[in-house]
Amino acid sequence: MRKLIYGMNLTLDGYIAAHGDDIAWSGPSDELFQWWLDQELKVGLLLYGRKLWEAMSSHWPTGDCQPSATPAEIEFARNWRDTPKVVFSSRLERVDWNARLFSGDAVAEIARLKTLDGSPMRVGGATLAGAAMRAGLIDEYTVVTHPVLVGAGRPFFSKLEGWVNLSLVETRTFPGGVVMSRYEANR
Repeated sequence: MRKLIYGMNLTLDGYIAAHGDDIAWSGPSDELFQWWLDQELKVGLLLYGRKLWEAMSSHWPTGDCQPSATPAEIEFARNWRDTPKVVFSSRLERVDWNARLFSGDAVAEIARLKTLDGSPMRVGGATLAGAAMRAGLIDEYTVVTHPVLVGAGRPFFSKLEGWVNLSLVETRTFPGGVVMSRYEANR
């Protein structure tokens, strides 16, 4: 059974984006960017909601061609293009960059994908991850907390019907006071 991971950068008050989808607060240090790259290299399938897909596909297909691209950004862009992706959307008509579009029941499809053999999957986007969270499909949470309060925006965690007990498996600090905490769901 494949592992499903949900992880993103978030503010100390729990948001992945401030009001207006502003993520200017989340610029990673070189060390944090390299850490994210190392995590992405372990993932065999990316699961995106529409909004995160649009953000990622607007930059990473050519991210390695930017004159200011660092070696880590070049490798991230290449890995992003090469990694298979499923984009969950009823609004999009097509997707590119090694992705397939799925417009049916996202929770059922994620549950099906988990039953297959393969490397871990990463779910991205608060709405899609929230649905997977409420269905009890997420095996691991990676919380990368930046020392900023934004007061409102798009929350990392979804409203749940009951508790989800977690075990802390790793912590690490990064420049600028950023703290990564990784938790596994207790089942």
